[in-house]
Amino acid sequence: MKRREFITLLGGATIAWPLAARAQQPKLIRLGYLDPRRHFKMEDRSADGQLDRLSNLATELERLPVDMFVVGGDAPIIAAMRASDTIPIVMTLAADPIRSGFIESLAHPGGNVMGMSALASDMAGKRLELLKEAVPRAQRVAVLWNSDNPSKVAEWGETQEAAGTVGLALRSVEARSRDELETALAAIGKNLPDAMLTFAEGLTISLRQRIGTFALANRLPMISELREFAEAGGIATYGVNRADLWRRTATYVDKIARGAKPADLPVEQPTRFELIINLNNAKAIGLDVPPTLLARADEAIE
Repeated sequence: MKRREFITLLGGATIAWPLAARAQQPKLIRLGYLDPRRHFKMEDRSADGQLDRLSNLATELERLPVDMFVVGGDAPIIAAMRASDTIPIVMTLAADPIRSGFIESLAHPGGNVMGMSALASDMAGKRLELLKEAVPRAQRVAVLWNSDNPSKVAEWGETQEAAGTVGLALRSVEARSRDELETALAAIGKNLPDAMLTFAEGLTISLRQRIGTFALANRLPMISELREFAEAGGIATYGVNRADLWRRTATYVDKIARGAKPADLPVEQPTRFELIINLNNAKAIGLDVPPTLLARADEAIE
């Protein structure tokens, strides 16, 4: 979501405040937006894909200080939590906030973290079903993922459980750094599978162009979670509608600005999901997308 769109959402939430309440709160609310990829202009700090910079950037925001953090993705959430245990942290795109240790429970998060859960691990089985429908001949699938990410460890477990149901044999290929990614891709290239599943998280998102280029060069059908992977070289993605998550995240900013305590705000789950198919990439690797699958797509890139 662009900075302009996010500000518009916050503006809509502010307009909804009673006039009397606004009159009693003359203080300017300063937001610290922490994101590993994008650029903003409201006390923002961008790591430009270098995840090891997030901790220092979060500390810089904490020292301003900001009144709350708005963070997207596991790595920025962790950085914000390390920077402060008192400044409210409004999170979104958290794959599994309980297993990652961000909150105690959805109903009672505790601490200073609240917001939206993306529940990526719960979607693991559906993405495998999508892969099998898109590539009926597929039997062997390489799964590219970062095992340093606790939520991805959970997603890997659920993906393994689902693989037998759809008749797929999985091969785990782990990458925890840029250097390890090159080693992982080389390993996949030496023994090409029938398809590839890439888990979306900070490292793989920042290196999605490299991963997508590899998939296209090897005529390898790739499925993932976020639209950016379909744009980078994948044939399809299935996951939460992030625009909807960001809209709902803005309501947390509004509540905190009004004085609500983070520990009292239940973490919400996504209700809208989207299937993106890239017909250009499918054509480039010689894959015909089944009409039944294409008919269910929320968007076809061509």
